[in-house]
Amino acid sequence: MAEIKVPELAESIMEGTIAQWLKKPGDYVEKGEYIVELETDKVNVEIISEEAGVVKEIKAEEGETVNVGDVIAIVDESASANAAAAPEAAPKQEQAAAPEQPEAEQAPAPAQQEEKHEADSKERPIASPAARKLAREKGIDLTEVPTVDPLGRVRKQDVEVYSNQPKQPAAAPQAKSAAAVQDVPGKPVERVKLSRRRQTIAKRLVEVQQTAAMLTTFNEIDMTAVMELRKRKKDKFYEEHDVKLGFMSFFTKAVVAALKKYPAVNAELQEDELVYKKYYDIGVAVSTDEGLVVPVIRDCDRKNFAEIEDDILKVAKKARDNKLALSDLQGGTFTITNGGVFGSLLSTPILNGNQVGILGMHTIQTRPVAIDAEKMENRPMMYVALSYDHRVIDGKEAVGFLVTVKKLLENPEDLLLEG
Repeated sequence: MAEIKVPELAESIMEGTIAQWLKKPGDYVEKGEYIVELETDKVNVEIISEEAGVVKEIKAEEGETVNVGDVIAIVDESASANAAAAPEAAPKQEQAAAPEQPEAEQAPAPAQQEEKHEADSKERPIASPAARKLAREKGIDLTEVPTVDPLGRVRKQDVEVYSNQPKQPAAAPQAKSAAAVQDVPGKPVERVKLSRRRQTIAKRLVEVQQTAAMLTTFNEIDMTAVMELRKRKKDKFYEEHDVKLGFMSFFTKAVVAALKKYPAVNAELQEDELVYKKYYDIGVAVSTDEGLVVPVIRDCDRKNFAEIEDDILKVAKKARDNKLALSDLQGGTFTITNGGVFGSLLSTPILNGNQVGILGMHTIQTRPVAIDAEKMENRPMMYVALSYDHRVIDGKEAVGFLVTVKKLLENPEDLLLEG
């Protein structure tokens, strides 16, 4: 018998949820054929069978949480495809033989112990050695410590922030919970369990707000020059590169130029050190049916407009087709999110993971603008917002960064030099 186990997914990803079984007991599976779809915090992963044979047993039901290394199915590699045609025969024989071996009913005891061990391991959080040491010294339960790490790892600074927070009254959560479960008699409601991804998104957003000193600064950009340049060049651009010239490549190149001028915005705070990143992997927020994901466009400083547009198009399609790999979501240094595609006029974006800056784009709206003391013109204007971690970036740097982005987009030819 061959065991189907949950494979290693990525660093700090230790569990997932069975999203869908692609095979059922009695089905024949080829070697290398997908047998189950596993949902993790960020992406869905399809697991293959390492052996050809008949699926003998399913050990984890859809919706059940499983850990890396858990056995989730058994494949009988000695059975042929023909054996799968009559899956009912084996169960009937087992039922007939069962009365002769009543002692087999005692077998669940070890299994129950194993399940308890698995349940205990699921409660064990992923944490750095320094975080575990500090938590032991302060008597803190690591499962209660929020973290901004996108993969859920608790770090030393997370424990420090948690230990300095005032303790909440015990009665408050109970009152909130009691109020939450009250339904209005006679009023129709529908209860839908949050997907693992939606739960993770909710958890991460709250954790970022609790652990980062987040602040947002705003500006507005006159999009006239970009729109005129795009109008002149879009047809030739498409003919040469087979991809449309959108606004995202302009913003991405402007952001890279601004990050080079203000390197702290491209940094990361790790305990008592500030890590300045000398590369520019820009996350681009993409909305999907199951929530927001942020695939990363690598080495944006080395790519031209066409390469950036092509990469964005590809990762957006992968996101909507649920084909993103974990590697597509890891390692971003800065994020751009465009609420304008949904009509948002102004917003305060929330930081992504351990990054210290995120740029929010908004809808382009024609508004009257003062050209000088005597002249007004209607111009296509966009509000932009930079949310940043005030622990790392001061207001002067944040405003300077946003002004740099504004100036480059209002003079897009400069992007060829600055980007």
